Amino acid sequence: MTRVGCHIATVSITILLLLPVLSAAQQLRPKEIDLERLIDEIYPVQDLEINYEDLYENLAQLLANPFDLNTVTREQLRSLFILSEAQINSFLSYRRQLGPILSVYELQSIPFFDDRSTRKLVNFVSIDKGSINKNLAARILSNTNNYLVLRTERTLEEKKGYRAETDSLTNYIGSPNKFYSRCRTSQSNDYSFGFTFEKDAGEAISWNPSSRQYGFDFISLHGQLLNRGKLRNVILGDYQAQFGQGLTLGGGFSTGKGAETITAMRRSNLGFLPYTSVNEAGFFRGAALSYALQKNLTLHTLLSSTRGDGRLANDSVSDEGIYLSSFSYSGLHRTVNELARRKQVSEKNIGAILDYKKNNLETGIIVHQTNFEQPVNKISRPYNEFNFTGDRNTNLGFYLNYNLNNVAFFSEASQTVNHGKGIVVGVLASLTNKLDVSLLYRHYARDFYSFYGNALAENTQAQNESGMYWGWKYAFSKVYSLSGYVDLFQFPWLRYRSYSPSSGNEWLIRFNHQPSKNVSVFVQGRQESKQRNLPTETSLYQTAQGNKYSYWINCDYAVSAALSFKTRIQTSNYQLGTSNTKGFVVVQDVNFAYRKLSVSARYALFQTDDYDNRLYVYERDVWLGFSFQPYAGVGTRSYLLFQYKVSDKVDLWFRWANTSYQHVDTIGSGLETINGSSKNDIKTQLRVRF
Repeated sequence: MTRVGCHIATVSITILLLLPVLSAAQQLRPKEIDLERLIDEIYPVQDLEINYEDLYENLAQLLANPFDLNTVTREQLRSLFILSEAQINSFLSYRRQLGPILSVYELQSIPFFDDRSTRKLVNFVSIDKGSINKNLAARILSNTNNYLVLRTERTLEEKKGYRAETDSLTNYIGSPNKFYSRCRTSQSNDYSFGFTFEKDAGEAISWNPSSRQYGFDFISLHGQLLNRGKLRNVILGDYQAQFGQGLTLGGGFSTGKGAETITAMRRSNLGFLPYTSVNEAGFFRGAALSYALQKNLTLHTLLSSTRGDGRLANDSVSDEGIYLSSFSYSGLHRTVNELARRKQVSEKNIGAILDYKKNNLETGIIVHQTNFEQPVNKISRPYNEFNFTGDRNTNLGFYLNYNLNNVAFFSEASQTVNHGKGIVVGVLASLTNKLDVSLLYRHYARDFYSFYGNALAENTQAQNESGMYWGWKYAFSKVYSLSGYVDLFQFPWLRYRSYSPSSGNEWLIRFNHQPSKNVSVFVQGRQESKQRNLPTETSLYQTAQGNKYSYWINCDYAVSAALSFKTRIQTSNYQLGTSNTKGFVVVQDVNFAYRKLSVSARYALFQTDDYDNRLYVYERDVWLGFSFQPYAGVGTRSYLLFQYKVSDKVDLWFRWANTSYQHVDTIGSGLETINGSSKNDIKTQLRVRF
């Protein structure tokens, strides 16, 4: 019997033996993936100061462009934050020994793969049917992953910025409608082409090349080809770079500390990736290329020229000329004043990465330089004395990763030329079939500058921080598991809202119980202790340790294939000096699907004493949409989401959301102020597959 015949026979016998499981396993790949539940399981605690929209966007893009199981790499599997080192090794060994994988259901027969991780993994993988043998045009035309998305959304109530009596310099110049369009065709490890257009609410659609306005306020394009002989990767347009541990170059494919206590600690060495988000900062625009110099040696290069938002000032005293006094990252250009800051920052980036990979070893050298047309000189504050100044920043980095059986060592060190250093060193280990652990040490000098880094940090940037993280996960059985982490950190210099050197700590513990495939329960507790300025009039520099305690109880349960529920209770308690404030939210979700129609609904009651106790709960949204607003104050939050499948190629969504507050006459502040105590938002979306 041929090898392929043996493989088919082996798989067939495995499937027959697993028939009791596979009879219900059709639920492995649901009609519409529950992003909300996946985020709860994978992504971090939802009140960290990180860009959740980028995290959500990257997750949605991975779901929309699944990896091919027969070509997916170790680093790509790690980037999903689902599989342990033992599971990744087992998968690669299985594929190496038995050849191509024939079905996603074959994952259930791989050693160390449990039902929980398999159900999550199948959302991100597929089987390529051999289209790689066709020419590029034929592959694009035959690809079922091609799509066009058109979306509109708006707040029904009138905001202050749209009223006629508002000052002309601050009045919103555009309509209250937000528009979004995206088109993309892609195939894992083969190609990707796409564009994204967006106009935020209040922005105008304008064609004015002299002001760098070309219709929609934000336009993003990219084209990518992969694995063309020695040309491993080439991208033109907008892209991200993810190398080493993200200390020098880190795209958005990473999370912070959270319920996933093990796999999220290690960054994946993914190289250059198309940029598909609508965030208008933090990406490269130009060209990137990866070329195989030898079998195990690859050279990666990048060139980028972008224009960002910022405020220019003129130093008439010292005759130093024009300089950048501040940056703006909101991406909003609704008023004359906001338009005055639009695309004022001219920035160029150049970089090279030499990567060596052989067997279980991967190491590389990174050189990256950022040049500003005008020097940066921010307004001086006690906490930002060591912030970057000047017109050029150069980082030299080195990373080393090594795998030994079920242990993965990873590290990166980076030096900002003429300034400070940064270092990340860690290890992931599957000590037994039930126990996984992670350790990570980090140190970032107060004058270490990495504008495109995304390493693990307690601060919003990898700067002015040292810390030691320990995480663990123990599976008592297929039904019960326990995970947690402890993180100890120090800040050698002042921080925003903390005007003295300080230290802190954080811990989390989570208990998971899944008695059946239809019921999933978790209980989670988290404590964070960080120093903060006291709100006192006697001394601006008086500080105290602020302690926040957060607790979650969550239950997902399905009555049938068509009807499911989710119930959650979250509470928080914040202590600073003599102040002790609290907050809670109770959430009830209902999800129903019948034939071509799917309906999701939520009703939530919340009450918080202040913004320090704001509570976050992800909400279901349209495909590739994002809804993650903080619940703060006293009131209710509800939404209805409808999806209708017009055909196999066309889907329609409609979403209505309402927030009602008690004891208030207005909602929001500044130009976003709404008269009244209720706010209603609507969103519609069309998706066409072609």
